[in-house]
Amino acid sequence: MSRRDGALGVLVNAKRSGKPVRVWLLLAIFSLTGLPQALAEWSITASGTIFYNDDVALFSATRRSGLDGDPSQPVLDVTRTGRGNDMVFEPGLLISNTVTTGLGRTAFSVKPQGFIFAVNPEWSQASVAVEALHSFNASTALRFRYFAAPDQLLGESEVSRAEPELLAEERVTSHIGYIRLEQRLSENWEVRLQGRVGKRLYNDAFARRNTTFWTIGPHVYWRAMEHVRLFAGYHYERGMASGRHEFEAEEDASYVHHFISAGMDVELVEHLELELDFHYERNNWTSGIHHDERNGEHENIFQGTGRLLYQLTDRTALALYVQRVNRRVNVIQTVDHNTNVGAGVVHRF
Repeated sequence: MSRRDGALGVLVNAKRSGKPVRVWLLLAIFSLTGLPQALAEWSITASGTIFYNDDVALFSATRRSGLDGDPSQPVLDVTRTGRGNDMVFEPGLLISNTVTTGLGRTAFSVKPQGFIFAVNPEWSQASVAVEALHSFNASTALRFRYFAAPDQLLGESEVSRAEPELLAEERVTSHIGYIRLEQRLSENWEVRLQGRVGKRLYNDAFARRNTTFWTIGPHVYWRAMEHVRLFAGYHYERGMASGRHEFEAEEDASYVHHFISAGMDVELVEHLELELDFHYERNNWTSGIHHDERNGEHENIFQGTGRLLYQLTDRTALALYVQRVNRRVNVIQTVDHNTNVGAGVVHRF
């Protein structure tokens, strides 16, 4: 019996005995005993990008929208965006360590990131992602991630429906846990199934918008040619606001979110790579409160992103970014848009 078959047999017996948690703890202990034979590889990659942005209220939502990002990050209603342009510095750091044991290969990483606004510093924010990617073999891997973005400014919003209108800063803290199964079907095909759960906590004035959400969706990757890779993915997300249970609630920010993305990675020439992707998002607010402005509303979002990456040396790359997004709520006739153009450098130490 192989080591993998033996572990599987132990797990099956444990489930029959009702003690799967204890067995997993034992497996973890046994794997730690093999650390003297483990291989540890440290890697540090730093990046810095300067962006021109034409709407400070939408910049972070545009930057984080993607299959591997946070596409449902909240923004202000489009009637309160259009806050002007700015120059934004986006620093990033990726610190990773890879360990190999008898149970497979695990890559641990920490990725802090920031958005620093030059003209509107109150919009500056930071986030961090902590991740573990465990490869059982060359074809199957399981990825775990925790993402946090604390005290993010969304702008000024209406506190209540009282007269006269009272506005206050709206801020949100996001905590999100990801799990993703990555399975290579062949040399050219790979499928991934991603799920996540999260919590968005607002400041006291908007605590009724505190939201718990869950997401699930498949991703497909196809290497069409040696230097061309195509991908597509879909997410379904359900968000439930705590305010929906309030007595005489004024609003219900609960929603259903659909996210569709398709794109390609192409190596144009040696050392020069082009990445293109297109996103479509549909937010359906599910409020049943008659006087709630979200009642019966939906939002359509169209976004295109391009990145040109030039490998200057083995350790250093230069990057150019272009992003454009249009957002429209069905009851509002105007279209809100955001354009980001950036240039940056990536260096691996």
